[in-house]
Amino acid sequence: MAPNQGQISNRMLTALDLRDFALLAPYLERVDLPAQFQIAKPRERLEHVYFPESGIGAVMTVSSTGQIAEAGMFGWEGFVPTATIIGDNVVPYIVEMNIAGWGYRVPIEAMRQATMESSSFQVPLIKYMHVFATQVAYTALANIRYLLEQRLARWILMCHDRLRSDEMCITHEYIALMLGARRPGVTTALHILEGHRLIRSLRGSVVIRDREGLEAFAAGSYGVPEQEFERLIGSRAISHKPA
Repeated sequence: MAPNQGQISNRMLTALDLRDFALLAPYLERVDLPAQFQIAKPRERLEHVYFPESGIGAVMTVSSTGQIAEAGMFGWEGFVPTATIIGDNVVPYIVEMNIAGWGYRVPIEAMRQATMESSSFQVPLIKYMHVFATQVAYTALANIRYLLEQRLARWILMCHDRLRSDEMCITHEYIALMLGARRPGVTTALHILEGHRLIRSLRGSVVIRDREGLEAFAAGSYGVPEQEFERLIGSRAISHKPA
């Protein structure tokens, strides 16, 4: 049975006009999205577009020598791979779930058919592509111009937006991989945030104590992509209560 739009929390699916959602609804397949599940691999043919309802994933760039870095983060606010909206069925990067969740997937052909049937179908999806590009741009800015502890504050805030919980099960190793930093440096940065009473760092998890303080500490590295999402797509405030 096709899901009802009112039962869905993915903000791209809820942003669709009712008639546009109806074009996609018969093809929405509920799927689990376990940690380390690869939605896309470099230059391998894509079969589906994913709309997460929970969990966190990352788009990760890969060099010819195997070096990996996080370019952007996604969760219940978005869809991946975004390249499918411009008609592409391969990407040069990895799209992977890092914190387990679940969501819906749609065959690429169904997305293309919906696009041909409705001129308005692509509008919110293309807006999301702009928002995601803005996020990638601010990740580059943070990596070059901000201290590790400020980058960490930004990254925790972005996780908080997507997990909708004050406690996040994330390890130092995972944070180091995503930030492109060494684990000892991440541990020190966590201690700095903890010393400011912004978070509590536990074994295998981080608990947010002062979100407003974290935003201030991030010093402008966080906020612009999020504001762009709300300006272009958002119709309701993000809740930080557990789903």
